[in-house]
Amino acid sequence: MKDATAKPSTRLAPLVLAWAGLVVLTGLSLGLGHWVDGGRWLAPPVAALIWLKAWIVARYYLEIPLARTLLRRAVWAFVAFAPVALLLTSLLGRQFAAWAQL
Repeated sequence: MKDATAKPSTRLAPLVLAWAGLVVLTGLSLGLGHWVDGGRWLAPPVAALIWLKAWIVARYYLEIPLARTLLRRAVWAFVAFAPVALLLTSLLGRQFAAWAQL
């Protein structure tokens, strides 16, 4: 009888590739911020980069796909929180800040 539970990977290559991806995404976000120098349209690409980096960390380093459903959903909600908050703050500004203080 086979064991149906998934096991964590012991391979190093996916972790090295994930780390390299994080370094590239960090360089891309720094370059984008320097090139644009604070334009209003900068928030959506930065939010996308934040989400992608958090997804990589959760997927490869925290191994969230192996977690139980409740924990997996909680982590994915947490990963989505920062980019959504960044977008709401950049688009709605003072209205969102006033609402968030309640």
